Amino acid sequence: MNQYNPLLWISLFALTSAVINAVGIMAVHNKQKWTESAKTFFLCFASGVLISVPLMYTLPKATAMNANAGIAALIGFLFMHFSNYLIQSLTKQHSLAFGITAIEGIGIHSFIDGLIYTITFSASALTGILSGIGLVVHEFAEGVIAYSVLIEAKMPSKKAVMLAVYISALTTPIGAFIAYPFIQKLGASTLGLAVGFVSGVLIYISASHLLPEARASQSYEIKHSMWAFLIGVCTAILIVVFK
Repeated sequence: MNQYNPLLWISLFALTSAVINAVGIMAVHNKQKWTESAKTFFLCFASGVLISVPLMYTLPKATAMNANAGIAALIGFLFMHFSNYLIQSLTKQHSLAFGITAIEGIGIHSFIDGLIYTITFSASALTGILSGIGLVVHEFAEGVIAYSVLIEAKMPSKKAVMLAVYISALTTPIGAFIAYPFIQKLGASTLGLAVGFVSGVLIYISASHLLPEARASQSYEIKHSMWAFLIGVCTAILIVVFK
């Protein structure tokens, strides 16, 4: 039997995220109308996965490793909430200032995605895969958003593509690989707190980031988007049930 190699899985998911993010950037650059429509359904599917995974699997697993994991989850949720509030409070109405602040927030968010891959795959393969599916899917929409923000900031399209790739796509594998040597040194109890923290982050990303972004989209269609959300929930349930 082959021994489980967390670094291999972390690398696979982190690099796949970067590629899909870049695909989203190029898609909206070349075919804006179709991409804006498809973005909503990617967001809803990813939200369905990411709200289900911590509630059904990740948080219970973290609690089994450390009884205080629920507190860590709350801290993770509040960290994302207040960091997002801070970024929004720094945003000015001027288009360039808006673009710079928004892309900074996207970069931080993408870096945290990389940390999530490292922490969850360090816990177990199933934990990483469950969390990773939703994150990978939402990378397409995140690439679309990153490019769109830069265009809104009046940046030339070619420069917007390059900067969006650097800030939105490449920060995820960078975050994953930087965190790996530190996460591997954690004991089981401390890792439980880390997984709990990530659970709170995942709940925030789903409930306070992806779904509101989908609802704000001009192409939002409640019936089809709801189906995309439910398919995401069912996908997570099936993976948990059948391992």
